Formats: sequence, C-alpha cells, structure tokens
Amino acid sequence: MLYFDHAATTPPYPEVIQSMSEIMAQHYGNPSALHSAGEEAAKLLKRAREVCAGALSVSPKEIVFTSGATEGNNLAIKGTAMQYRSRGKHLVTTVTEHPSVYESFRQMEALGWEVTWIPVGPDGVVNAEQLAEQVRSDTVMVSVMHVNNETGAVQPLEKIGSLIKEKNHRVLFHVDGVQGFGKLPVELDNWKTDLYTLSSHKFKGPKGAGILYIRQGVTLFPLITGGSQENGHRGGTENVAAAAASAKAMRLASAAQADFYHKMNGLRNILFEKIAKMPEVMLNSTDSGAPHIVHFSYPGLKPEVLVHLMEQQGFLISTKSACSSKSSEPSRVLLKMGRDKDAASSGIRISLGWEHTENDVIQLCRALEQSADKLRSITARRR
Repeated sequence: MLYFDHAATTPPYPEVIQSMSEIMAQHYGNPSALHSAGEEAAKLLKRAREVCAGALSVSPKEIVFTSGATEGNNLAIKGTAMQYRSRGKHLVTTVTEHPSVYESFRQMEALGWEVTWIPVGPDGVVNAEQLAEQVRSDTVMVSVMHVNNETGAVQPLEKIGSLIKEKNHRVLFHVDGVQGFGKLPVELDNWKTDLYTLSSHKFKGPKGAGILYIRQGVTLFPLITGGSQENGHRGGTENVAAAAASAKAMRLASAAQADFYHKMNGLRNILFEKIAKMPEVMLNSTDSGAPHIVHFSYPGLKPEVLVHLMEQQGFLISTKSACSSKSSEPSRVLLKMGRDKDAASSGIRISLGWEHTENDVIQLCRALEQSADKLRSITARRR
C-alpha cells in the first residue's frame, strides 16, 4: 500500500519512535517534582525546548509545548483576543483558514468580537494590500496560514507582516505554520511573526504534540488554567516524551528542508503534467504552491468513492483536510476560491512524502485514470 496522505499525518522518523519509547520507559518522572527523577525529566524538557527554539531561530523562552496545532491555534487566537481586549475587539483573518482557526474566529465573533474575513483569489492566495487595508487602530490580531492544508496555496507572509505592522505596530500577527514547516523556509523574524503554530505529526513526529511560538513580550490569556507550567500559558503536567520526540523530529525536518523541497518539487511537477492531461479534471493547486500537495477536482464524480477505488488498487489518498474529510459538504476552501458546487464537492488531495519515487507517482496516475474511468462508467449506467 502506497501512502499519499502526508498532509493528514506523516509516518514518524524511526529515531523519533525510539526516543519517545526510551523516555517513557526510563524518564517517567514529573518534571515539576523536586526529586532526581523529576529533575531528569525537567532537563529533558529544557533540552527539547532549546532544540525547538534552535530550529526556529528563536529563544527557548518563546517555546510553549501544546497537545497539537488545534490547541495552539485556539490559544493563540482566543488568548490574544482576551488578553488585549482593552485595545479593541477587531480581528482579521482569511476565508480559507484551517477549521481550528476558522472556528476559533467564528466563536470570537459569537462572543462579540468583530471579525473581518479577507477573500482569496482563484489560486487561493490572499492580496496582502487588500488585507492590510482592513487593519484599524482597534485591530488586535491578524491570523494567516502559511500553507493551505487542502490546496497547498502559499501566502505572502513577509509582505503581509510588513504591511500590517506599518498600519498598526501593535497588531499581533499569528501564522498557522502546520503545513509549511519542513517543506518551505520559515522566517519568523522577516515575517514579523508574534505567534506561530506547529503540529509535530505533520513533520514525522508524534501525534498529540505541538509547539506554539510566542514572541517575548507577548502575553496570552491562558485557556487551560491550573499549575504554572509552560510559563503560565498552559497548566498541566508536561508530556516530556512527546516534547522530546517532537524536538528530534523538528531538528531532522529542519535540516532536511531544502532537500525535501527539491525532491517533492520534482515529483509534484510530474503529477501536474499527468493530471492536467486527464479528461474533465480541474487542478486547484498551482506550481507556486507548496511542493508536497496537489489538489484537483473531478466534477460529477463522488470523491469518497474514488478514494475507495484507489485504495483497492493499493494507493491511499484523501478528499479534503483530514479534519473535514468525513463531511459530505462541499469544500469551504474551494467555494471561497470561486469553484462551483460541483467542483467543490469532488476534490481530491494527493500529498507527497520522502518515501515516494518517480515510479510511485507514475503508478498513482495510472491508477487514478483507471479508477476515474470505472467510476464514470458506473455513473453513466445509473443515469
């Protein structure tokens, strides 16, 4: 079985599995405890924080470990809105954000905050000038993802960060970096980023672990209260094994980023070329997007049926984001990109990983053609 769903989750590095197993077995102390077992765990946690900070070129004090990007995005958005509500109650984001961001803003809207939703073009990219025009004196936060999890569209973060800070230097800039880290360069300083969210299992680390960068000087209203862990940003006993394993995955993914981009870019170009020749297919990704995601629509065909036909031939692909894949609703992202309901209801996502070869991609495309032909034949007979 060939796995082409790396945007949903990635197979962990063997070193990550080994590291997590060893720590769980040998260093199970509570890092807040005063005895030697606790001190050993605290040292591992401190080292993990340093490694993560090094991969992002930031200070270890700016790293907060979370249970994943959903928590990290919720903390970044709601924590900022609540902490700085005396500055104003205006927030800005785009219409194609991941559900953990999109729903967080909808919740803040329901609680009385004003949210300005910025549209995107047919390529899924936001206009930086148009976004910056919406920043006001009472704007507290702007949140824009690095890479779209469905289409791979890459947002112009450096330009956005520069323009919004020129308009209002106090506005906080949050970036959901889940699909970008390890695939594209990360330049938090150049982007003028105040908050940056990561999920470990998207770069070959463990599930249930995430990282939130909080620029020094920024304070968040904590959503999980209790002890004073994570500099008071998040109460609860730290998951030392997951943090250490995430740090190892982060270091490995960061070191391999340039090679990953070169290899995935080559495979993506082959996919583009072959998929573009298939009848009735509409590409939703562009060659300026992230190197590991190719998204297209098969109007008139049920994507979930196509996914199952592909699995029968030994290929695992997906429809939209893993968080929304079981929903029968048309893709919100594709609708906001201007696709009609038919196209937005028939999206297919292929996401690449290290293990893939040119031959794997060619076989995948052949299986796609065969499965689509079979499905079209079945659909025609039922009409």
